[in-house]
Amino acid sequence: MSFALGVLPAALLLLGFPIFLVLLTAVSVALTFFMNVPLAALHQNVYGGIDAFPLLAVPFFIYAGELMGRGSVAARLGEVMQAGIGGARGSLGLTTVGTATIFGAISGVSAAAVATIGKLMLAPMRKGGYPDQFSAGLITAVGAIDIIIPPSIPMIVYGAVAQESVPRLYAAGVLPGLLIAGLLACYVVWFARRHGIGGSQPFELPRFARALARGFWALGAPVIILGGIYGGVFSPTEAAAVACVYAAVVTRLIYRELSLKDILAAAQSTVFFTAQILIIVACASAFAWLLTVNQVPSAIVAWIQSLQLSQISVLVAINVLLLAVGCVLDPLSAILLLTPLLVPVIKALGVDPIHFGIIMTVNLAIGLFHPPLGINIFVAQTVLKLPVTTIYRGIIPFVALYLVALALITYVPEISLWGVRLFLAKS
Repeated sequence: MSFALGVLPAALLLLGFPIFLVLLTAVSVALTFFMNVPLAALHQNVYGGIDAFPLLAVPFFIYAGELMGRGSVAARLGEVMQAGIGGARGSLGLTTVGTATIFGAISGVSAAAVATIGKLMLAPMRKGGYPDQFSAGLITAVGAIDIIIPPSIPMIVYGAVAQESVPRLYAAGVLPGLLIAGLLACYVVWFARRHGIGGSQPFELPRFARALARGFWALGAPVIILGGIYGGVFSPTEAAAVACVYAAVVTRLIYRELSLKDILAAAQSTVFFTAQILIIVACASAFAWLLTVNQVPSAIVAWIQSLQLSQISVLVAINVLLLAVGCVLDPLSAILLLTPLLVPVIKALGVDPIHFGIIMTVNLAIGLFHPPLGINIFVAQTVLKLPVTTIYRGIIPFVALYLVALALITYVPEISLWGVRLFLAKS
């Protein structure tokens, strides 16, 4: 059985097989050669893995983000941020951070944020005197906030696998996301001061009012999504559906930017992306069932308890593991593979599963732009047309900032749980 659970998946991953095929092959081999269980169990678990109401939110949020990304929503958000910040030192860098954070409250897809923000902000930052290395590092790193600030697709998947409340995870992600954005903003200001980079146009109330009027409907998207969830008006899945309708109305009827052909193209992209996600979810569900029936999580918990390690030591080890895994696997695959193994461990240590969901998400967010294989690096290279070595060098200080934030989030649970108590005290 150890061959099917460990050796075979590791070998297939090293050979470059797609993650869903790795998991499906492992379960098929285990059922055929090592277990006296009908193969129908594979079909049942594959279907059961995607037969979950919270997962309906995934295609809706992707579609809403696609519609918003194809229009001028990000540009209008950037105008509001830049007009509001005014001539403060480092204003263009601060605009990049702020725009990505707000865009993250609409889309929840990190690569889309990097592509959208990169197209929007690289040219103004060059004109403002920012080195390409710094600009590329900031744009690549800031997109990772999008899977921490709700609505976050990895949090939906974690909630489904760990059987935890998605609204609670969303509430827990607000302050950590803002913490990371704040650290990035502080570094931008420090960098601008050190290198003598000035601000853009000074703050002018008429200019800010015009930008606010142009971006009013764009700013309405995160207000409707998050306000509806935390106000108890609708569930995350219902909020995602409302976001789709809102995005279509704004981009097609109000801003008049997208044709029906564009809307259908966005739907087509959503279908392909959703299929990629759900096939991994389905196969990972079957693999998680295989681990459970073979008592692998229980064995891991018993082994860790026998070592008599402190909670701090175990969390350090888990963070190192997640950072390593995040460098080679996408966040959804990592969550589906590791959640069934790690959640029993952290529960035995007395760690809140909601808090741990944020720890896992932040770790895997770092993996999105961590050299050498972070997907955001290659998205940024395609969009920015810069050498990958330039992006690598620019990323280093931002990786350090995210690690500082990770340490704070890991060992100060209130950073995550405060939001749960504030927004969802009665849920």
